Amino acid sequence: MNEQETRSILTIALMAAFADGLKDERERAAVKRVAEALGPEAGLDLPGLYRDVLVAKPDLAQVAAAVQSDGARQLAYEMAVGICDADGAQGPAEREFLQKLAAALNINGAAAAAASAQADAVADAAFEPATGAAAAATAAAATGTVTGRASLPDAEMDKMILNASITNAALELLPESIASMAIIPLQVRLVYRIGKSYGYPMDSSHAKDFIATLGVGLTGQYLEQFGRKLLGGLLGGIGGGLGRTVGRQAASSGMSFATTYAIGRVAQRYYAGGRTLDSAMLKQTFAGLLDEARGLAPRYRQEIEQKAATIDTRSLASLIKQV
Repeated sequence: MNEQETRSILTIALMAAFADGLKDERERAAVKRVAEALGPEAGLDLPGLYRDVLVAKPDLAQVAAAVQSDGARQLAYEMAVGICDADGAQGPAEREFLQKLAAALNINGAAAAAASAQADAVADAAFEPATGAAAAATAAAATGTVTGRASLPDAEMDKMILNASITNAALELLPESIASMAIIPLQVRLVYRIGKSYGYPMDSSHAKDFIATLGVGLTGQYLEQFGRKLLGGLLGGIGGGLGRTVGRQAASSGMSFATTYAIGRVAQRYYAGGRTLDSAMLKQTFAGLLDEARGLAPRYRQEIEQKAATIDTRSLASLIKQV
């Protein structure tokens, strides 16, 4: 993949991020931080691309025309689908963008539909079927759950958070773009399960808003994961196998571990404390736990590599539900 293709794919990524207008200022700020962070690593003016996409609004057909190979075009489309699904179900503007992108990249309808269906299945795996507040309260009473008191023993809660962290670190090591799509749903499911274990009725908006309040942008996080894999030459069928991937993605894998671990721990404190922490305290607590978790990640390097070797990317929805 040449520099122009890389530039065009990253431009498409940013266009996908802004397809719905990115009205949430937290997400907009997160995408901007990613562009600034990846710029030097890419050897490209990504902050400039960010401004161009936001202000000048490049012509999608012209950008897509620079993506030459079949593999690169498929990758660009899959990446755009992942970004549009990162913060939840696609809205009308995002669906329209993806339709235009598929046409511009000459992606056939069956391949486009398969990519979207796979991404939707992974995103939907974060949640159980929705129930009303009354049903949730009845279920909590039936199981003896008391609001603010965990239904899981401490050891089981610790295991759940650690398992999710190891799994996300392992996903970061895999070259397939769909693997990166599973990281955010797994984080969302972790918050969802922790909240429910403390007796609170949970749905998709509760878990996603909680993560966004911590300053972890969903769209921005996926864009960063994808960008680092793209710039490291790790997306697609890269030769050299898992060992090569592990060596080049160790830092990003460690960050995925740390982010997931910190999200889980701060969620545990938040729901155990009766959801009394305000946004400023949540961010402060998350920042401290993130620093702590960065130091923990190397201890689990062997478990992360072993987990990566066992993941079947064709069954990611099932994997998310089991974690």
